[in-house]
Amino acid sequence: DYADVLIDDRRPGPAADALTGALAEAARTALIDLPEVRPGSAVEQVYDRWDGPRHRAPGSLCLELPALPLDGLVARLPSARAQRVRAQLRRLRALGVERRVVRPEEAGAAVRRLLALHRLQWQGRGVTPEHLRTRFHEHLARAAGPMARAGEAVVTEFRLDGEVVAVDLTLRSGSLLGGYLYGAHPLLRERKADVAVMLLEACAAHTGDGAPDTLSLLRGDEPYKHRWRPRPVANERLL
Repeated sequence: DYADVLIDDRRPGPAADALTGALAEAARTALIDLPEVRPGSAVEQVYDRWDGPRHRAPGSLCLELPALPLDGLVARLPSARAQRVRAQLRRLRALGVERRVVRPEEAGAAVRRLLALHRLQWQGRGVTPEHLRTRFHEHLARAAGPMARAGEAVVTEFRLDGEVVAVDLTLRSGSLLGGYLYGAHPLLRERKADVAVMLLEACAAHTGDGAPDTLSLLRGDEPYKHRWRPRPVANERLL
């Protein structure tokens, strides 16, 4: 959803100078292609310093919300739509769906459950091929624990009748919070649970003092995202 580079916040100028020079030397006549660059990304400092040919092209549209608890997000909605969301929340409570943030040492196993549920959820439909690859599974499960320990990821399990029926992986940076990937058992939809509301409530629980100021709905202009009145933000492709 986003492409960027890492630049030391304590020495942004010298670090960007060094990175730009190193990339130019490494690339020589090859093209450096950075798709899906969010406005304000660190790699824009490299682009600004680039001496050779360069070009900006449109990227994908992302949708963003203010980082508010769910009550605050609901308060932004028209009355009728807000009532529907509250009814969906009551439905989740009536079903007995419970959520729990897993501990960092449990995160790897929880992500494996997420990926198994994700495969089940998309069975017979057009799943993203990368999400089924062993390399992706191993990388995500390996990264989840250290990222959770560092406050850069939150893994949440949802249980119904004592069984894990959904798992969500939310990522955090200094300014951005967003649900990256989830897996949900088809049983939830069969029981008329609104999975999108369930996931957004869990993600929005990590907003507040000291938290990122933007809740990203990531790439895609799907209609279900627009019910929250998000702000469109266009990524760019830097060449």
